[in-house]
Amino acid sequence: MTFTAVPLTLYPDMFPGPLGHSMAGRALEAGVWSCAPVQIRDFATDRHRTVDDTPAGGGAGMVLKADVLAAAVDQAIAAHPNLPVLAMTPRGTPVTQGRIRQLSAGSGAIILCGRFEGFDERIFDARPIEQVSMGDIILSGGEMGALLLLDACIRLLPGVMGAASSGDDESFENGLLEYPHYTRPVEWEGRTIPEVLRSGDHAKIAAWRKQQAEDHTRLRRPDLWERHEGARDRPASGARRKEKD
Repeated sequence: MTFTAVPLTLYPDMFPGPLGHSMAGRALEAGVWSCAPVQIRDFATDRHRTVDDTPAGGGAGMVLKADVLAAAVDQAIAAHPNLPVLAMTPRGTPVTQGRIRQLSAGSGAIILCGRFEGFDERIFDARPIEQVSMGDIILSGGEMGALLLLDACIRLLPGVMGAASSGDDESFENGLLEYPHYTRPVEWEGRTIPEVLRSGDHAKIAAWRKQQAEDHTRLRRPDLWERHEGARDRPASGARRKEKD
């Protein structure tokens, strides 16, 4: 099954962009995934191919028109009826690694890329679109966010990373930041690789890495640590049922 990426954008030449290189690029050439960007401007109906207008109520900037967006979304859904529709917007729900895994396990995604001041809100009332954000930052447009999202999905597709377990210990996969890494030379500028990593004792190494992941998460991302601790302390559903009984 090929993972199909369908970016709806005013700048289709931005795709596949960096995703045409390295692991993602090799996977694209091998047919593991495909990229079919759609030019939103093609769905404008006036001779100037207008896709935006001034904000209702006044204010700076321009807003992408609901009628043009809907026409583009409808065409994409008709061509790819099994794909979810996402919109890149800072007002969206932050994307998690869990959501990335869900998307990568599917057939692909239609991704609506915003520009200017964003979308006419009525598009979200009228069409089944999931609003997502790649973080608490503002970008010039949704294309860069879409590239980030696609990269996160593509690397999880079967065969892209090589060994199936390659990403198991990475940050966010188990609710923690990843432990630190080292490689040769053993000593560099007076700094030495931790002795435990040179011991050959796999049990001690695993315990050290686990402790490092927990310590780094607690210090650098207390929000992640709180969620991790909450999930770890939460009783299983069966236990909850037993307590209620």
